[in-house]
Amino acid sequence: MGGDFGPSCTVPASLLALDEHPALELLLVGQAPSIEACLPSNLDKARRNRLQVIPANEVISMDEAPAAALRGKPDSSMRRALQCVRDGNAHACVSAGNSGALLALSRHLLKTLPGIARPPMVRAIPTAQGACLLLDLGANLDCPAAQLCQFALLGALAAEARGAVQPKVALLNVGSEAIKGNQQVKQADALLREAKKQGKLHYIGYIEGHDLFAGKADVAVCDGFVGNLLLKSSEGLAQMLNLRLRREFARTGFSRLIGALALPLLRRLKKELNPAQHNGASFLGLRQVVVKSHGGADTEGFKNAILHAQQELACNLVQHLQSRLARLYPDRPI
Repeated sequence: MGGDFGPSCTVPASLLALDEHPALELLLVGQAPSIEACLPSNLDKARRNRLQVIPANEVISMDEAPAAALRGKPDSSMRRALQCVRDGNAHACVSAGNSGALLALSRHLLKTLPGIARPPMVRAIPTAQGACLLLDLGANLDCPAAQLCQFALLGALAAEARGAVQPKVALLNVGSEAIKGNQQVKQADALLREAKKQGKLHYIGYIEGHDLFAGKADVAVCDGFVGNLLLKSSEGLAQMLNLRLRREFARTGFSRLIGALALPLLRRLKKELNPAQHNGASFLGLRQVVVKSHGGADTEGFKNAILHAQQELACNLVQHLQSRLARLYPDRPI
């Protein structure tokens, strides 16, 4: 029910996800009349059998305080969806709703892995070398050094789960020199250098914003305030570049000819840089998979958030985090 568009986006996106993955089954949690109204009247029986509508009468608004969402609205769609995961009726939860409420309810209902204080939100962003995991993306706006260090370790383990070998971990900073940065970043740098000496992760030091997109790190760590600004700025930049290219190629007959010749390349580039293609951020450190979709995601974007949750399950993300943390810290919680 959340996000900017509600069921008019999430329901068609669910049908697209079912089309792409025949083994997928989905529970659509929310106000049943609104959900049913968005299902095609001619929906074939095979797909309809893989969809189940779970009624929930209340909706957490996008501007609602997380504490209020946690205390109130016991019949909200977000709470009911997370309860489905907690009770074993679903393997993962995907929501485009209120980020703070989703985090608070996830921690309350699903719990965190031992020693995890606050789960960060992580997403892969495209770089010149492929992709980089960026965290935190907004779940934790003001982070002490110890928390940034914990985020770095979780990000490295998540990169491992996705197939990276000895992923390179970096701290986002305003410069690469040791004297640069605020106190939290400098303290986190010292903690991460010690963790590197202990063999817990491959820390490469500070990187700047342009280094991130150059692909110098596999995991980039920052607080949620910086991460959210960086993510949304990069999405806006990608949209602006796409618009400017379209305008330039439409200016003259010659530019239209050049644009036609370059069309296959432009389409591929647009697809690779399209924010909807990379939609879906995971909360790392929970005992189950929870994926946050961008609130403004369109149908294609929300479909990709669903498929992202499926990929996290396929790579056994939670189990990998749990087992690796237990080996790294056998005598104490992280």
